[in-house]
Amino acid sequence: MKIKMYNTLIVVLTLLMGNRISAQDYDLLLNDGHVIDAKNGIDKVMDVAISDGKIVKVDTRISEQKAKKVIHAKGFYVIPGLLDIHSHNFHGTEPDAYLSNSDTALPPDGFSFRSGVTTIVDAGGAGWRNFRQFKEQTIDRSKTRVLSFLNIVGSGMKGGAIEQNLADMDPKLTAMVAKQYPGVVVGVKLAHYHGFDWTPTERAVEAGELADIPVMIDFGGSDPELSIETLFMEKLRPGDIFTHAYAHVNGRMPIVDEKGKIRDFVFDAQKRGVIFDVGHGGGSFLFEQAIPAMKQGFKPNSISTDLHTGSMNGGMKDIINVMSKFINMDMPLDEVIASSTWHPAKIIKREDLGHLSEGAVADVAILNLRKGDFGFIDTKGKKMKGDQKLECELTIREGKVVWDLNGMASSLWNE
Repeated sequence: MKIKMYNTLIVVLTLLMGNRISAQDYDLLLNDGHVIDAKNGIDKVMDVAISDGKIVKVDTRISEQKAKKVIHAKGFYVIPGLLDIHSHNFHGTEPDAYLSNSDTALPPDGFSFRSGVTTIVDAGGAGWRNFRQFKEQTIDRSKTRVLSFLNIVGSGMKGGAIEQNLADMDPKLTAMVAKQYPGVVVGVKLAHYHGFDWTPTERAVEAGELADIPVMIDFGGSDPELSIETLFMEKLRPGDIFTHAYAHVNGRMPIVDEKGKIRDFVFDAQKRGVIFDVGHGGGSFLFEQAIPAMKQGFKPNSISTDLHTGSMNGGMKDIINVMSKFINMDMPLDEVIASSTWHPAKIIKREDLGHLSEGAVADVAILNLRKGDFGFIDTKGKKMKGDQKLECELTIREGKVVWDLNGMASSLWNE
């Protein structure tokens, strides 16, 4: 009888120990959130389990007993960490250097996690001459994942005459540095050239071809104007990026004409594979362009900020504010999220990012879609009213909580 009782006790203890071990299966469990994951076609309430910095399980129900910490996300949207494809983060102290090692660019960590961004792409701050400095100074020291479009100008985006220097636009050296840092240098950038000359565009595309990466072009400033139809249909390759898609700036034809109609070749270019990026910025997004375009079915391929000191306190604010504008222009929420996660990941050939597949890095954002009476501002100071607005509740980077707006991941102080 004693032996039987002893054996029973052993079985009970074994079961209890087993439960204790299984309770350590997951570091974090995101419970009951509405998961939107474009890559995997998920748009419903599910649980997400995280361990060792990776997504380990996504299912309709995962036992809370198996997790060290449970974050209850009911009523919120659980999505991949946002990927901002157009930002300026080569922050430094060099005077008169515009967005290349200057105080006009912004340190990434102060402007990423609070908006749900886990990956940020600097758009041309550094060229081949100073990329190593950018990497050591910013990329290697940031908790945010920082990637780069390498400027075709070797000296980077220092503004003024430096960016007009054709002699410093070297495709071979640009491609050489890009290939030294695969996956970190994810593209080539051309911006702010003001001459009536296709040479800078052609050299940027050549560098992209040599390094097998896309080109992002900030086009305009020519007098007379260079044809954007020629740019879209002849100069850019499928997969190359036209940023500031909804701008109307001097020296560049806008995509919406004076009658409020999208130019036919713009649709043709998007079908051809040219990527249209928002790149909101401080002077490159107008409702008079965006609203007619959206009403005619012309949607962006990627939603981005063009973050710098000239945009962060204006109409742009942050990426979730820009995303909210498109929601209020009747772009479905799942498409807005896809254009801020999986689509840009594919554009920059980093398909390890932008999704919640099992085994993927656990970069996650939890968003609240608020209902109310809101106003949104463009770069002319014009307002659009809206009744929906995204807010970032919580951000996870490599399995660790790095932003928690309302203490969703925290216990009460007196418990």
